[in-house]
Parts: sequence; C-alpha cells; structure tokens
Amino acid sequence: MAVEMFKNKEFSSAYEKYMLPVANEVITLILSYIEKKTKPKPYEMAVDIGCGTGRYTLPLAPHFHKVLGVDISQSQIDEARRSSSFENVTYQVSPAENLPLEDASVDLVTVGLAVHWFDLDRFMLEVVRVLKPKGCLAVHAFYPVFRVEYKGYSEALTGIMKEMMDTISKYSDKSDAFLLSQYKDIFNAVPLEDKKWVTDIPVVFERSVKELIGFIQSIYMYQDFLTKDQDGATRFLKYMEQRFHDVLGEETDSATMKVQVKHYCVLACKS
Repeated sequence: MAVEMFKNKEFSSAYEKYMLPVANEVITLILSYIEKKTKPKPYEMAVDIGCGTGRYTLPLAPHFHKVLGVDISQSQIDEARRSSSFENVTYQVSPAENLPLEDASVDLVTVGLAVHWFDLDRFMLEVVRVLKPKGCLAVHAFYPVFRVEYKGYSEALTGIMKEMMDTISKYSDKSDAFLLSQYKDIFNAVPLEDKKWVTDIPVVFERSVKELIGFIQSIYMYQDFLTKDQDGATRFLKYMEQRFHDVLGEETDSATMKVQVKHYCVLACKS
C-alpha cells in the first residue's frame, strides 16, 4: 500500500529535504478565506491533517494560538518535530478519520497533498464534528505537470521533467486521478453547503538540477519503483541526471531553474 511508504524513515527524510516548497499563494488564499468567514484573528485552534513533515503546518503558527499537526507516520512526525520552531505548534500520530480533538473545537482544518489517501466519508464526518460553527476546511494539492524555464533551454528541460514524471507514474495508484482532476471529486464529497473550488493557482519555484532529482525521490511513486526494482530505479536517476547534463553542459551544477506548477484548493465553511 502506497501510504505505508510514508512511514519509512529514509523516505520521510527525502520528503522533508526535497518536496516542493510551501506555496505562499495557497497559504494566503486560505487565510483570506477564513478571515471572511469567521471572527477576527488571532484564532484559537488550527489542525493540519496528514501534516507530513510539517511544511504547511508551520505557516499557520503566527495566526493561531494553537496549531496541531497530525499524521499516521511516526517518521514524518519525527521530522516535523525536528524542524519545528514555534512553541504553539505540536505534533501527534493520528489517523485522519479518528482525530484526538473535541467536538466543535477547531477554527481551521487544513490538509495539504494528503486528503486523497483518506477514507473520504469518515474523514468528512470528522471534519464536521471537530469544526466550530463558522470554522473552515481547506484541502489543497498541486497538479503533477511542470514547466521548467532556464535561458533558451526551457522546452528541452520541460521535456526532461515530463519524461521523469511519465516514468514514475507507472507506479501510481488511484490517488493520481484525484490530483489530475484538481480535486473535483474531493469538492463534491465535502458535505458543507458553503464551499468553493479554486483551480489553476500559478506558483513558481526556483530549483537546481540536484533539487529536481531529489524531488523525484520525494514522491511515493519513485519509492514504489525503488522498492520493486532498486537497480532500475537507481539507473533511472543516473540517466535523468545525464539528460540534464546533455542539455545544460557545464551549467548543470550552477543552473537555477524556474519551475512552474499549478496548485488548487477546496475551501468550505461550517454553518
């Protein structure tokens, strides 16, 4: 089962180091939404479910008295605790469908790049249970198609990125359909009447070749590839490194590329 890979210590370390940076555009969207829907900040409680290594948990800290990150993976929680720098942020191992929270106790529930792993019906019941009246839900992810720009090499570099994603996508599971639909089915599954679906949020990151290769290693599909064919997966990464070198030549180690990716977000408010 793909979610079991997130419990692997080495994978958690790669995920923390190389997964795409936080999309500040998404954080701004979420905070703007809750400001329109509920009482003025600072808010009391936020919970980030499927928090992983805490990348999207920490940006909530300045806006809430308490922030809790929960995940089923102890290794991901361990990584999150090592990188935490806020006294009001805590982490706990917990499934998304059975949260260690009281009824009507949370101002904001967030889920980043994880809700597609959950039992949606049970999770949505938990969301409704723990949210306060006027409490908000925000679930978000990114579309797994990338454009890479650098000098006159953009088309070739984008092609390399597509080749990498196409190769590891052979090891995808049903969760990929949720990502490719920009969470349309997730939006439909939210049982709250007051909801909105925001798609095609443009985000640009700067990445080196090393970081792009590392990003591939931080994706569960590559980890499945590695588990099933270690030699093949290792050769694949070396081959992709050579592909970048063939295009960039002496600039391979120094090039800082702009990577464009679309994010999307489902937002809802409990009446």
